[in-house]
Amino acid sequence: MSNPKIVVIGSINMDLVTQTNTIPRVGETVLGENFITVPGGKGANQAVAAAKLGADVTLLGCVGDDAFGTELTQHLQHQGVCTEYIQTVPTTSTGVASITLSEGDNSIIVVPGANHQLTPAIVQQNEKLIASADILLLQLEIPLESVVQATELAQKHKVPVILNPAPMQSLPKRLILQATYITPNEHELESLLSTSNFSKEDTEALKQKSIVTIGAKGVHLYQSGKEQHIAGYQVEAVDSTGAGDTFNGALAVSLSNGVTLIESCQFANAAAALSVTKLGAQSGMPTKKEVEKFLQS
Repeated sequence: MSNPKIVVIGSINMDLVTQTNTIPRVGETVLGENFITVPGGKGANQAVAAAKLGADVTLLGCVGDDAFGTELTQHLQHQGVCTEYIQTVPTTSTGVASITLSEGDNSIIVVPGANHQLTPAIVQQNEKLIASADILLLQLEIPLESVVQATELAQKHKVPVILNPAPMQSLPKRLILQATYITPNEHELESLLSTSNFSKEDTEALKQKSIVTIGAKGVHLYQSGKEQHIAGYQVEAVDSTGAGDTFNGALAVSLSNGVTLIESCQFANAAAALSVTKLGAQSGMPTKKEVEKFLQS
């Protein structure tokens, strides 16, 4: 049996991570405990998560013509992600995310850089790549019109789409209707429902497609008009950065293997739980063997 083929279209960032015991208030200076640079970006994170779990993963994205861009591309190659479709954009910096960690939680500021150069035209040029996928995985750290273009091409070729609506923004109705699964957290779902001009039927369609992540508590599903809860796993959290991306990558891998939605959510919950026990978004992501061992125990 061949490995599932997952195409990820999304962002590639360098994460600038500061650990501190106290998050500063406005105008305040505090001493931090540690500073590191680690590969990130929701697109890259989800690609690495899926690759570590045994999928054949190709990432379509953009980096700047700078040291971060070179380093991140090489890192993705070492993680088993196909980087053939990553484009270097001259005179543009690679995206960065400034992350502050305190007591196992995080706050993040993202500067998109080259990620916003991933245009609908680039997506259109790679239609064959999208058509070849078992699942297309998307997020919102690239231009929204590019996400819409990718979803339309996936629908044309009958490729299932997982849309992770983060960072949150108002979405066009056609994007909601064309996505196979949508994976907001509970705050993102609330924002989607309040900021989008949806009819009652549109709102119901959104809920039926939604797999709502609620942190360590697991996920909620809406099936046949009823809400269903799938419990998460209790672990000691070290760094929650990338947990949602791990969930999405794992969900894509499991669904691509023909596993049921409920079992795929359980697998993704386990992968996300393991990911928060280590520092760093991508470095903390587990392998398939580690998730299976965790589930058995």
